[in-house]
Amino acid sequence: MIGVAPPAYDPAAPESVTTLPVGAPATVRAYVRELMRRHRRAFTTLVVVNAVAVTASMVGPYLLGGVVEDLSSGSGDLHPGRTVALFAVALVVQAFFVRLVRLRGAMLGETMLADLREDFLVRSVALPPGVLERAGTGDLLSRITTDIDRLSNAMREAVPQLSVGVVWAGLLLGALTLTAPPLAVAVLVAAPLLTVGCRWYYRRAGAAYRSESAGYAAVAAALAETVDAGRTVEAHRLGRRRVALSERRIAEWTAWERYTLWLRTVLFPVVNATHVVVLGATLMFGGWFVLRGWLTVGQLTTGALFAQMLVEPVGLILRWYDELQVAQVSLARLVGVREIETEAGEDHVRPEGRDVTADRVRFGYHAGADVLHGVSLDVPAGTRMALVGPSGAGKSTLGRLLAGIYAARAGEVTLGGAELSRMPAERVRAHVALVNQEHHVFVGSLRDNLLLARTGASDAELWAALGAVSADGWARAMPDGLDSEVGSGGRTVTPAQAQQIALARLVLADPHTLVLDEATSLLDPRAARHLERSLARVLDGRTVVAIAHRLHTAHDADVIAVVEDGRISELGSHDALVAADGPYAALWRSWHG
Repeated sequence: MIGVAPPAYDPAAPESVTTLPVGAPATVRAYVRELMRRHRRAFTTLVVVNAVAVTASMVGPYLLGGVVEDLSSGSGDLHPGRTVALFAVALVVQAFFVRLVRLRGAMLGETMLADLREDFLVRSVALPPGVLERAGTGDLLSRITTDIDRLSNAMREAVPQLSVGVVWAGLLLGALTLTAPPLAVAVLVAAPLLTVGCRWYYRRAGAAYRSESAGYAAVAAALAETVDAGRTVEAHRLGRRRVALSERRIAEWTAWERYTLWLRTVLFPVVNATHVVVLGATLMFGGWFVLRGWLTVGQLTTGALFAQMLVEPVGLILRWYDELQVAQVSLARLVGVREIETEAGEDHVRPEGRDVTADRVRFGYHAGADVLHGVSLDVPAGTRMALVGPSGAGKSTLGRLLAGIYAARAGEVTLGGAELSRMPAERVRAHVALVNQEHHVFVGSLRDNLLLARTGASDAELWAALGAVSADGWARAMPDGLDSEVGSGGRTVTPAQAQQIALARLVLADPHTLVLDEATSLLDPRAARHLERSLARVLDGRTVVAIAHRLHTAHDADVIAVVEDGRISELGSHDALVAADGPYAALWRSWHG
């Protein structure tokens, strides 16, 4: 493997797949400092306990050096009983505190890992929905799974073990300097070799591990997209193309895996050579120092043992620092969501009304390819508006802009005069909600599923919300009522019931403006009609923007906007647009045959 040539490093290739940002070094350092502040007491305890363990481990070499010194000077007063007793006490103390170090290190690692998971979850949930939609499932999935897994090992072991190694090495060097000062110079002989090897490795490792992580994200994205669109892939006979894409992504990822492995095959022999040089230099220089009378034989013995003991903490530091190189990349990918959250909104931006307005809005999913072209639209409070038009005209995109899911590239979308893209996501959701075909029933009780919308709601309010969408009948029929387990592993709910749970959450959240994207189109006709009656009660008194894929939805709207090629070509009531005999009238005639 040493003879394998590394691939030409091109960080843009794999990383270009990632949409969510990777945290800047300053962001990573700030988060690490925050973790250190949260757990400074635990860190201090770990350092103190480790210092006691290391000090106890140095008692043996010190006693052995004293025995050798006494023997070399011809002293007959060796006191073997006292020496053995002190050595036994030191061993017991060392064993106890080493166990305590491992326990404290494991506790510290698990606590920091729990904090990291919780911080990432809280920040991910708070991200603007449009950011997550544009990122896709692959990158987010790889961060939640692979990056968390890599950080699990680092948090559980690398951070505590690295702290242990640094304290251990520092105390041994200090003891060596106090016991045999000339030998400290001998240890430094190996420093240039170790420095050069580590600089060579660490200058390449960070970028290589970033590319490796981005390559895995690309693999996850390709596989997830293929599975999600399996029927479409099969219908259009895209199987070979998708397999070829997956194989290419896997090849790119494994190339970076081989490269990082090649880097380690260079570093590890350098580290082993350093250990040999340290011990050899200590014995050679130490022997010369003894001959010159600068050291005693006892000091040489103690110093040589201390130098030999340095092998383990130095190896520990390098091993776990290498692990932290991988963890640093994963940490940067996880804390990158903090930068999005910082940009996500301005807390002082508040709406002063309920009118929704789009002013010369332009938007595209890719640079240079706008989907909407200068769209302007006014939706007064309490209005029921329908967006109609052919497939691909931009109806759903416009609806998501009006719901605050996306931010316009040019122009602005405002609610009560306040620009939606500058408002925090939680405030936007308090005023505007998007209701579509997607519905989620989370694992847990029915009560927990409903409390997601309003955590402080009472049971009476929960039952009232279920009643508002005609879901209280089947909910009361469940064995434990609101405490009944639903979702995976619990009671299976039908698609119509899942949508009713989603609508009940909507009642609890009580937004004044709703954007509907054919919320019942995936249900069978009987369930759809029943749910539409429930939905009608939810819509009463609210501003509604309905994205109408089926024109019967548009018939009863106050205003109909016809979207064609990313522009609004017509605007008016159903009767007025039919009488105008324009694009809407043509759509209406084609719908009714």
